[in-house]
Amino acid sequence: MRVAIVTDAWMPQINGVVQTLLRTIEELRALGHVVEPFTPDGHSTLPCPGYPEIPLAVLPGRWLGERLEAFCPDALHIATEGPMGIAARRFALARRMPFTTAMHTRFPEYLHARIRLPLSVGYAWLRRFHAPSSCVMVPTRAVRRELLERGFRRTAIWGRGVDTGRFSPGPSSVFHDLPKPIWLSVGRLSVEKGLEAFLSLSLPGTKVVIGDGPRRRALENRYRDALFLGARANDELPLYYRGAGVFVFSSRTDTFGLVLLEAMACGLPVAAFPVAGPIDVVGQSGAGALDEDLGAACLRALEVDARIPRQLAMRHSWREASQRLASLLVVRDRSFSGSAVARSAVRPS
Repeated sequence: MRVAIVTDAWMPQINGVVQTLLRTIEELRALGHVVEPFTPDGHSTLPCPGYPEIPLAVLPGRWLGERLEAFCPDALHIATEGPMGIAARRFALARRMPFTTAMHTRFPEYLHARIRLPLSVGYAWLRRFHAPSSCVMVPTRAVRRELLERGFRRTAIWGRGVDTGRFSPGPSSVFHDLPKPIWLSVGRLSVEKGLEAFLSLSLPGTKVVIGDGPRRRALENRYRDALFLGARANDELPLYYRGAGVFVFSSRTDTFGLVLLEAMACGLPVAAFPVAGPIDVVGQSGAGALDEDLGAACLRALEVDARIPRQLAMRHSWREASQRLASLLVVRDRSFSGSAVARSAVRPS
């Protein structure tokens, strides 16, 4: 099957969307599919407001359309709702070509946190964007329930995976000279990640933050008892996970949180709020603690046996997740002019 994946998020960005797409493409190709990512690379871009490290394609419609026509995909998957995604959606609708979409990011919550845009406005736009999709792929049951309650239809769960070879337990001396325990946070330092909820806690030991973003300087100035290490390459992260005592996930807006699986695969228990993402990834598994009192969750997670999060992470493989995505793609019927659904594993919901 020839699969076109259109995305606004791509390298050199370091985030969960990019990591998910890279691993999914790798696995789909290993399964024998011909997969082509259509990204802003090679087209004029402008920095995304508030996220200057994210380049957004400027009016990519004609350029993207020509590339999609040349590739002639059997299945079209639109991964993001930015300019590339909008252009791909317009391309498909003009040709009556079925396509699938995905919800990777809670943009309404992000916009609400940044500019106080009402959630109802943000979700109204998202409903309109995803309405023609043959399948809206979501990462967890909790996110699916929320979207159904907000009027989304034709949703299906497409989970995530983790490289349990790279992310695995082992020795680490990266924090050898710091007071223990080590409370570790990994992710983008921006307002929607809720880092203040973690950094304001009174905890023994040392709080360590890995990541960069627009809030870094303000957070460093305010929380001088925490150690900010900046961004780290994906290959380096296992050493930091292995050297920590608890992984603290303070976001209430992530749809999944790949870093949760990475930390757990290294034997690191999780402390988080009981919200979508942690509810489905950790839940009542014993691999960590979820509590509206994040400090209480941290202290309980410290007592978790490291074997439990590792065992739970082992259940999430990228091969299985990629096979699931392949099963949800909709193949165009080329037997007549226009397009129709030839195969879909999704039942309307």
